[in-house]
Amino acid sequence: MDEIEAGFAKILEKIDELKKAEAERGEEVKKNDAKLLAHMIEKATPLVKIIGIKMLKKGKQDTKGELYHPQYYTQKMIILGKTEMPGARPDNPQMQVTDQFCVLSEDGELFELMYSFDGFLTDSYLNPLTSQRAIDEYGYDVLFMLYSAMHDYLKGEEALVRALDTVLGFITSRPS
Repeated sequence: MDEIEAGFAKILEKIDELKKAEAERGEEVKKNDAKLLAHMIEKATPLVKIIGIKMLKKGKQDTKGELYHPQYYTQKMIILGKTEMPGARPDNPQMQVTDQFCVLSEDGELFELMYSFDGFLTDSYLNPLTSQRAIDEYGYDVLFMLYSAMHDYLKGEEALVRALDTVLGFITSRPS
């Protein structure tokens, strides 16, 4: 029984050591989270042109709620986060923000994309963000969403290459 108790005590000791290491490493990650995001953005930027989408810049809404005469930003973007507590726009404090997103543009810049709606016109404003401010305002969702976008793109590429291999195998095979 002494061996079991000694083994159990050793397990508890190891758990304590891991908890301390986890706390230390967690603090180190928090100190460098903006650096991590900046590095991830640098690596992911070339793919934004491929996997990003064109975001609405402004448009008019008819009485049925349908959008007409839409204008889009010229660069594609990836949405990395959304805030639930938008305020007023920095370019015009009288314009209340109805939706606000953290986006990554195809040139590797982070922005807050702020939408305002006055009942007829949907208008937007791109507010530049630093990596640190993006994490401070949108949390670690921005890191997770960027990672997820790259992961999903990788899975799609792997599926495409497998499909191409299958087609090439079919084309180049000789009848028996």
